Order: sequence, then C-alpha cells, then structure tokens
Amino acid sequence: MTRQGVNSLREQLFAEAQRHGLAQAAKVLVVADGAVWIGNLTGDRFARAHQRLDYYHASQHLWAVAHALHPEDETAARAWVAPLLQKLKSGRAPALLNDLRTLAKRLRQKKRQAVEAELNYLETHQERMDYDAARRAGEPQGSGAMESTCRQYQCRFKRPGQFWSCAGDEALMCLETFWRNKRWHLLFPHSTHGDPSKN
Repeated sequence: MTRQGVNSLREQLFAEAQRHGLAQAAKVLVVADGAVWIGNLTGDRFARAHQRLDYYHASQHLWAVAHALHPEDETAARAWVAPLLQKLKSGRAPALLNDLRTLAKRLRQKKRQAVEAELNYLETHQERMDYDAARRAGEPQGSGAMESTCRQYQCRFKRPGQFWSCAGDEALMCLETFWRNKRWHLLFPHSTHGDPSKN
C-alpha cells in the first residue's frame, strides 16, 4: 500500500509477489474490477497471468441495463436480469453478449445507447468472465477480499479530523501492512506476531 502513485504500487506488488514465489508459480491469477490502470499494471509486471473480471462488477453492468430498460419497475428489472445473471454465472458469456446485441438492435435512442455502453464494457472483458471455470477450479470469482481490505485502510486513515503528512501517512500505512501480513516481528524482533519460529 502506498500514496506514491501507481508506479510505486506496481513495484511494491511485484516485489511482494516475488517474495511469495511468483517465479515458481504454476499459475498466476489477477482478479480485478476492470480498471484500465490495473490492466496496464498486470500487463507490465504479470504478463502471463490469467485475468478475471470481478463477478460483482460484471453483474453491476447487467443491472445497469435492467434499470435502463425498467427505470420505474424494480420487479420487472429483477425478472429481466435474472436469466442473464444465470448465463454469466454458468460461463456462457458469449450467449449473454449475443442476447445484449440482439436487444440493442431492437431499441431506440437513449435505451439503445445505455445497452450499447454496457455491452462495450462486457465485450472488452469477455475473456475474463468464465465464472463457471473459476468455480470448478476453486478459484475466486471476485475481488471482495481486496475491496474489503481497501475499505478497512480507508476507515483507518481517512477518519474525520485526521490529517496526515504524506510521509507520516506512508509510514503508518507501512506499519499497518506489516501487522496485517504478520511480519511485525521483522520490525520488532521481540514480538512474536507472525513469527513462524515462535509458533
């Protein structure tokens, strides 16, 4: 974790991945929300990694279509999106995208634009949406654990009334990360937190 920008984060992530055996890994998986900067970082440092679009983010784009089609009727939106979410979960992304293409052709103006916008996003990530394969392999389908960790950091360091210098914030984030990763003993040898030789 860092406030020094994406370049610094990229170097930290790569170093940590190396420390955990990246060079010997049979498979590397990156699960993310589809942000361009994450894709660029992955291509730069983890070029051979398999990538997966977080299921929640993919489903949000289907819900956006549902609400564009049924803006005043949540029940109708739920009924419309249910079979598409099932296709998404079961690894039938090509069929799902075909459904959306067919739908877009039948619509006009604003609704068509809404569908096409979400369709473009999903088409961009089509190769990253095989959630059935993820389920069968026992791999994560979403980035919820990381999203939760980010939220915990934000709650810790962005509380009302807190004002940090960049250097002070960076130092405290470093300490927090060492604690969370059970590496506290590397900073404070008298501590047993996370020290495998003391367990």
